[in-house]
Amino acid sequence: MTAQPQEKDKMTPAEYLALERGSLDVKHEFFDGYLFAMVGAGRRHNRINVNLAGELRNKFKADNSAFNLFSNDMRVKIDQNYVYPDIVIYCGDAQFEDDEFDTLTNPVVIMEILSDSTEAFDRGKKFAYYQAIPTLQEYILVSQHEYFIEQFTRKNSGKWEYGSYKGTNQVLKMESVPCELPLSEIYWDIEFESF
Repeated sequence: MTAQPQEKDKMTPAEYLALERGSLDVKHEFFDGYLFAMVGAGRRHNRINVNLAGELRNKFKADNSAFNLFSNDMRVKIDQNYVYPDIVIYCGDAQFEDDEFDTLTNPVVIMEILSDSTEAFDRGKKFAYYQAIPTLQEYILVSQHEYFIEQFTRKNSGKWEYGSYKGTNQVLKMESVPCELPLSEIYWDIEFESF
């Protein structure tokens, strides 16, 4: 999805959560005291999201894995900030901020499907925020415009290592989750525009 800044004075995380939990129409991400409305995603973004969630669920279920996932609507807490990743994978029991069970605190993998309007933020400042999550081991960016996936993996040293996969014959090999996903499945039923 795409985030758009909202005109409003700064608010506290508690004010944000109260507002967000009462909002039925629009989801908001929250960074440094400011709201950013999440606007709808297009067909290609939605198809990639469904493909990813379906493939991951099937693999986790078939392997009787300790891993599980949420898609789109699970809020994730980063210090005093809140986001809605496209896909979030956790291990074991999901841990939540409070008894509302709507804000995950222990993601292992976060996947973002890049949108033209948010790509720079997803690659830059948002990734910097994500790095503050102690449980996060992988950050994966998925292009909507070609068979192309970028993977950032946290190493034991704390440094992040970059890898990329391009083309229909490539297989995304996740390091923190015992899972391999062929790009042909991630991009199933997607038509790319030719230039």
